[in-house]
Amino acid sequence: MEPRVTVNFFHEIALKGDNRPMFSRQVAANIRHAIDGTGAHMLNARPMTAALTYPGNDKWPVLKERLEHLPGVERFARAYPVLAALDAMQAGIRELLTIAPKARSFRITASRSDKNFPLTSPDLNAKLGDFVKTETGLAVSLLAPDLNIRVHIEHGTAYLSLEDWPGIRGMPVGVSGHVVALLSGGIDSPVAAYQMMLRGCRVTFVHFHSFPLVEGTSREKAEDLVNVLTRYQFRSRLHMVSLADIQKRILLDAPPEYRVVLYRRFMLRIAEEIARREHALALITGESLGQVASQTLENMQAISLVMQRLPILRPLIAYEKEDIVRHARKLGTYDISIQPDQDCCSLFVPNHPVTRAVPEDVTKMEEPLDVSTMVQAAVDAADLRRFTWPPVPGRATALDH
Repeated sequence: MEPRVTVNFFHEIALKGDNRPMFSRQVAANIRHAIDGTGAHMLNARPMTAALTYPGNDKWPVLKERLEHLPGVERFARAYPVLAALDAMQAGIRELLTIAPKARSFRITASRSDKNFPLTSPDLNAKLGDFVKTETGLAVSLLAPDLNIRVHIEHGTAYLSLEDWPGIRGMPVGVSGHVVALLSGGIDSPVAAYQMMLRGCRVTFVHFHSFPLVEGTSREKAEDLVNVLTRYQFRSRLHMVSLADIQKRILLDAPPEYRVVLYRRFMLRIAEEIARREHALALITGESLGQVASQTLENMQAISLVMQRLPILRPLIAYEKEDIVRHARKLGTYDISIQPDQDCCSLFVPNHPVTRAVPEDVTKMEEPLDVSTMVQAAVDAADLRRFTWPPVPGRATALDH
């Protein structure tokens, strides 16, 4: 038997009714992109599954890593296709047992998407279980088997496998629109961006820095973070925006305790203008209610009032810090985020920033500023960088515009 790689799409896609083909097509398109360079090829893509050629043991680790990071994939396996007939399945299992690890117990896990097959899943479990027990003498263990023989029947074919691997589930990137994420060098914002990718959004990033008032380490961290996140959506754009000139004006015209609130109001204005140019539908932040001074409900209200037309989505708003850290570790961004840098929001900040800003007071503080001109100047001076995944041989992952 020649193995195939079978991919099961996340079961939420099955609930999409008449829109399900669109979701399935997007997962299939994303799989084709993800497997580029692995030696695997798409054989077929059906409403809830796909079958790939098996690239061989030398390429398997790369293919496995690609599928493990693909939103929309629930599980995948190295499977052996045989005719969906009981005798063919028994013969296939007999051959599969010759390469199985040593075991003292087993179970059969059968499923079928082809409801025309005459046996139900419990019937298959019983008949194939009796066959394996007679062939091998192994004990049956439904809860903790040494060997789990999986059988899935689809369109006249039975796929037999000994092991499968979990995907990250979620929705396929590309089905839920385009958003712009404010990416700091910290722990929270990369996790927030990733959460939106799992809901099918394509994310463009905006990073604010204070170079040359401070060193440029935050820009390097932002690039490293986007490199990690791009593996989930294949292509990313990162706008590097200097906030230095705006911060110098705020230093002259505003009370120290309001500086962070004013900084963030300008960040939202700039990010919204970038989102307009990018044809994005929302802004994403990594804010968690009450985590820092700028993230009190009163301050978030005073900051958000500058938005003209786009919503702000805050996927981490009710997360505890430990939950965010756990997600960041799993995502692979934590070790980058904790590297020391000089964040632009920490520049010239007093020990006791305001926690309950009054919107009318903040608006009055901005009256001496030519807000529109300052925003446009920052957007026009932004440095755009592009990222691709999988990496193109002979070319850096981050590409200067």
